[in-house]
Amino acid sequence: MENQMKFNHMKTGPLTKGDLRAVQLIQIEMLTEVDRICRLHNINYAMIGGTMLGAIRHKGYIPWDDDADIGLLRAEYEKFRQVCETDLDHSRFYFQDMRATPGYRWGYGKIRRKDTFFLREGQAHMPYESGIFIDIFPFDNVPDGKLAEKMHNLHCTIIRKILWSEVGKKIDKNLLMRGVYFLLSKIPLKMVSSHLLRFADKGNRNKCQRVRTITFPAPDKYSEGMGEWFEQTAEYSFENLTLLGHRNYDAYLKHKFGEYMTLPPESERKSHPVSYYRILDET
Repeated sequence: MENQMKFNHMKTGPLTKGDLRAVQLIQIEMLTEVDRICRLHNINYAMIGGTMLGAIRHKGYIPWDDDADIGLLRAEYEKFRQVCETDLDHSRFYFQDMRATPGYRWGYGKIRRKDTFFLREGQAHMPYESGIFIDIFPFDNVPDGKLAEKMHNLHCTIIRKILWSEVGKKIDKNLLMRGVYFLLSKIPLKMVSSHLLRFADKGNRNKCQRVRTITFPAPDKYSEGMGEWFEQTAEYSFENLTLLGHRNYDAYLKHKFGEYMTLPPESERKSHPVSYYRILDET
């Protein structure tokens, strides 16, 4: 595989306990940079998912977590991606999304650390740099009303499956689905990206209560929660940082995780599957 040939001195997954912590420390560098840029330009963001949970339950990373997630409403995300062009520390980091990176197929952005490598399973053939990263999620409106939200969710699922097809055609265990993904992968990526943005823009013209990332499953199928949770933020300790999160974190975390202060059983304390990784450039 191409990426393996380029980085033949890297380690194979899963991450060791020591390397997991090393990955988290590199991600803390990126969280620091995101917070710096957002405060400089008055961009409102929030820790989301396991990062928000970690801030409340652990005052930092969930011990077995290997990623970090930041969420912004669409207008804030657009400001953020623009200022990354000028104010991101490009000596250490780079920004990716479908408009910035040829071949990138996820409907949200990533900040990656230069001189590192972190390859998720089944993605060795993807044609872009794959450094250790944090995810930057844009959140778009979910229409109010039962039928409207179901139709919106179906539309989101179709877009997500098309974008996933380049991976799904190689790793899906169902032979028929691999064939379906093969056909979906022939849809031009530029066309899908443009459609996603038009779809998001159309939905964001209306006033709605709930939001979601279009290409990422939401906890209740339809939404990540209330848009006001992303508008009303407060400061929280996360490791050695002070980062922004949902002011109403209790409502958000209950929506996302249920009884969020209860630790899951050890069998469920898993990191994401990773094939190959390199913490820092060895050359």
